[in-house]
Amino acid sequence: MHDIRALRDDPAAFVRGWTSRGMAAAAAEQTVGRALALDQRLRETQTALQAAQSRRNDVSKLIGAAKARKDEAAAAELMAETERLKGEIPVLAGQETATATELRALLAALPNLPDAGVPEGADEHGNVEQKRWGEAQALPAAKLNTPLDHVDLGERLGLMDFEAAARMSGARFVVLKGPLARLERALGQFMLDLQTGEHGYTEVNPPLLVRDEALFGTGQLPKFADDLFRSGDHWLIPTAEVSLTNLVREQITPEAELPLRLTALTPCFRSEAGASGRDTRGMIRQHQFLKCELVSITLPEQSDAEHERMTRCAEAVLERLGLPYRTLLLCTGDMGFSARKTYDIEVWLPSQRTYREISSCSNCGDFQARRMEARWRRAGEKGTAFVHTLNGSGLAVGRTLVALMENYQDEGGRIFVPEALQPYMGGVTHIG
Repeated sequence: MHDIRALRDDPAAFVRGWTSRGMAAAAAEQTVGRALALDQRLRETQTALQAAQSRRNDVSKLIGAAKARKDEAAAAELMAETERLKGEIPVLAGQETATATELRALLAALPNLPDAGVPEGADEHGNVEQKRWGEAQALPAAKLNTPLDHVDLGERLGLMDFEAAARMSGARFVVLKGPLARLERALGQFMLDLQTGEHGYTEVNPPLLVRDEALFGTGQLPKFADDLFRSGDHWLIPTAEVSLTNLVREQITPEAELPLRLTALTPCFRSEAGASGRDTRGMIRQHQFLKCELVSITLPEQSDAEHERMTRCAEAVLERLGLPYRTLLLCTGDMGFSARKTYDIEVWLPSQRTYREISSCSNCGDFQARRMEARWRRAGEKGTAFVHTLNGSGLAVGRTLVALMENYQDEGGRIFVPEALQPYMGGVTHIG
C-alpha cells in the first residue's frame, strides 16, 4: 500500500516507478491523477463534515442560550438549522466512507515502487546476473551424454508416480515413495536446521489456512485471487510468507526486538492460473509443494543489509549441497507485486542445460507493513513508524529435490546423496 502523502508530494516519482514496471505512461499518469482527485475530494468532504459537526455542537449551545433569554424566534431559527445539519451530516459521512473506500481500493491494486538500484527492463531479459557459484562439470551428471530429467529418473526407480497422483488429484501433483520421499523430508529438515542453527532464524509452525486480511496484508489479494485456492471462508497459503509476515500485523514491535527473523517449513498451494502450459511435466511447477520460507521484520535502516544477508542464507543451502547456481538482480519489469528489490537464485538443471529459479528473496520496504498496520516504536518515544518486511525461499524443497536428482545421477541411474544430507538419511549414500 502506498502513502497518499508521498504520492501527493511527488506524483512524478510514482508515474516513473509504475511506468518502469510495465504500466503504460498514459495509464500511470491517469492513475496518479485519479488518486489525487479522490484524495482532494476526501479531504474536502472531511473538512465539510468536521465543520458541520462543529456547527451542530455550537448551535446546540446557542439554542440553550436563546431559550434562557426567552428569544423564541432565535431559538426556532437555530432549531431549524439543527434539523438541516442532522440531515447533512449523515450524507457527508457516507460520502467520506465511499471516497475513502474507493481511494483505498485504487491504492491497494497498485504495485510497489522499485528501489533506485533496480535495473529497468520489460521482462526477465532485463535481469542482471550478480554471481555464479559451483562447477556443473564436476558433478556426476556431467559425465553422461544425455542426463535424464527428474521425471524419467524417478519413474525408472519406481519412486515417483505422476499417474497415481493424477488419478486422485489431477495434473500438477506427484506421489513420492520410499527413499525419494525420505530424501524430500531430509531436505526440508536440513534447511530448517541450517536456518535456525546457523543463521539465527526462529522456527515457526504457522496456520496453513488464513483469512482475506492476511493475504491482503502481504499483497496477494485482491489482485491475485485467481492464483490461490479457497476453502470456505479461508484461503490455503501460497507461501508461508503470508503467515509469518502477518505475525506482526496490527502490532507495535519494540525497537529492541528488531530484526525478527522467522522461518517455517510448510506445504504451499498455488493454482498456477497464470502458468497455463508452462512446466506441466514434472515437479517444477505444482499445485502443492514444500518450501522453507524466510521472513525478516526490520527497522527501515536495516532492510537493505538484511536483504543481502537473507540472500546469502538462501545461497548457503545450495553451497552445502554442492549444487551450482547463479544469482540475478531482477529488473523492474520482472519483480513481484509487493517487492521493491528482488534477487532470484537459479540452480543448474543438466537435463535442460540451463538455470531454473529455486529462490526469490525480496525487500518490500514498508509496502506490506502499511497494508497490515505493522509498526515499531523506539524506546522512550511515543511515536511509531512502519516496519520493513522481507521474504525469501530458503529453499523450495521440491525444486531442490529435482536439482539433486538430476545433478547427482550416475550412469547406472542411481542418485548420490550429498554428505550434508546423509545423516538425515540414516547414512544412506545412494538411492537406486
